[in-house]
Amino acid sequence: VQLQASGGGLVQAGGSLRLSCAASGRTFSSYVMGWFRQAPGKERECVTAISWSGGSTYYADSVKGRFTSSRDNAKNTVYLQMNSLKPEDTAVYYCAAADTAILTTARTRYQYWGQGTQVTVSS
Repeated sequence: VQLQASGGGLVQAGGSLRLSCAASGRTFSSYVMGWFRQAPGKERECVTAISWSGGSTYYADSVKGRFTSSRDNAKNTVYLQMNSLKPEDTAVYYCAAADTAILTTARTRYQYWGQGTQVTVSS
């Protein structure tokens, strides 16, 4: 599976961005998909994970109510809608795929990673 993330950019606090992650490979629909982010000097953290069907999701407490993850298996694409952005959301965002049926936030369970897209939120 190859992943290509896009949609990052510079936005003012309170603004919105929508990230997309396009996947290649016939088995995309069977993978748990996650969005991670890494700010300078910090560890990479799981922001959200979504099950293969989209029926189950996980959100980090820091983004609950502001971020929404979704997927379109027909288009092999997963999305991250980010609203009410804050300066502390500034990071490189990565999409990742895990070959598992169980929703997971553990980095080590994700075998495939996109190249990352920069999100910068100005105050």
